[in-house]
Amino acid sequence: MTATASAELLKSLPGGGVLLIGHGTRDAGGHQEFLLLGRRLAAALSPMPVEISLLELQPPTIPEAWEKLVAAGVRQVIAAPLLLFAAGHAKSDIPAELARCAATTPGVDWLQTRPLSRCPELIDLVADRWEQGIARAASDPAQTAVVVLGRGSHDPCAQADLRVLAATVAHRRPVRKVAVAYYAMANPKLTEVLTAVTADPKIRDVIVQPHLLFQGAIHQAVREQVAAAADRDRQHRYHVADYLGPDQAVVAGLIRRIRQAAAGGSHAAHPQVSRNT
Repeated sequence: MTATASAELLKSLPGGGVLLIGHGTRDAGGHQEFLLLGRRLAAALSPMPVEISLLELQPPTIPEAWEKLVAAGVRQVIAAPLLLFAAGHAKSDIPAELARCAATTPGVDWLQTRPLSRCPELIDLVADRWEQGIARAASDPAQTAVVVLGRGSHDPCAQADLRVLAATVAHRRPVRKVAVAYYAMANPKLTEVLTAVTADPKIRDVIVQPHLLFQGAIHQAVREQVAAAADRDRQHRYHVADYLGPDQAVVAGLIRRIRQAAAGGSHAAHPQVSRNT
């Protein structure tokens, strides 16, 4: 984001500041990646105040980061959940916590951005991860299956959003077969999908793309499941593509959502499946 664009955002939202909300992880590497993303967002939005917070497992909490923004003179908090899809955290947990914070600081209001979902920057990043995975595997797209692996959610809208994302990227990066799997809370699971895609006699390579923001226990479990599939099945080659990571594309997607929230001027406390914008 250019200095001019940042100044325009400040002008449209005087007294504004950004509260980046991560999920939280016990994984040290994943936590460091979140901190790096926070630093990159703060640099891109400077001089607008930016504070990071975590929903669980590690500080700072949302109230602690809120207090820092208020102490810095912020009177309009733009809460930016670092979430890929709209599910329970985005629809209920985060708005409820923000409302509690606002109740303790009269005169300070808040907006909540939509999750990253299928914003153009995320679509580009996922397409890049597919392309990098295919190139690293030296595979023929006509003989390749890509399995997009999501964290999983009980929310049917979040499940559908991942399927639409995979279909959208498939139009840009055609391969023999594209499938979606979920790590938890939704079906089908990864092992089932790996068995299904390799039933196609034309498939030679299977690339699993973890649709995860950072490294951690889920990413490690996915790698182990793929390695186990490779041990059982010597007729196919299995590969794990890179997860999303603290990429500048994620920063750009967050900024898009922040600007949309500032322009819309609503709490957006119950975001639904996001449009591809």
